[in-house]
Amino acid sequence: MARFLAGAAACFLLLTGAFLLWQSRAAQAPLLPDAPPARMAGPALIAQNSLPTPPEATPKSREEKRFSRADKDKNGRIEREELLASRRKAFAKLDKNGNGTLSFDEWAVKTIDKFGRADKDKSGWLNAGEYATTAPPPSKKRRCSC
Repeated sequence: MARFLAGAAACFLLLTGAFLLWQSRAAQAPLLPDAPPARMAGPALIAQNSLPTPPEATPKSREEKRFSRADKDKNGRIEREELLASRRKAFAKLDKNGNGTLSFDEWAVKTIDKFGRADKDKSGWLNAGEYATTAPPPSKKRRCSC
């Protein structure tokens, strides 16, 4: 039975190959004549040649983009406050009593709360599904609006 099926498949492939070969020879003849060359009117030709060339845009390097993000007031220099502002906000969220120092308890509260929210069955340990909920959110990538 297997020999019969193999022979039938071989015949099918042979006929398919012959059909495709025959079809490829038929497609060699051109179906449409070539298009005539385009003609331009007199004023259109003059207007096209008198257009000024646009200025070339210089792409910003990776470091220039990073510098621009850090320079909050866009004055061409990064001051200490501009660089530390985001870190101070994060520190202030952790400093619960507002005394300017971060104790271990204050630091650990966020981690303990995160673990408690992830441990849905209150077993004291995280399985793979529960641990997956602790992943940080994906970064927001800017999309081109063009």
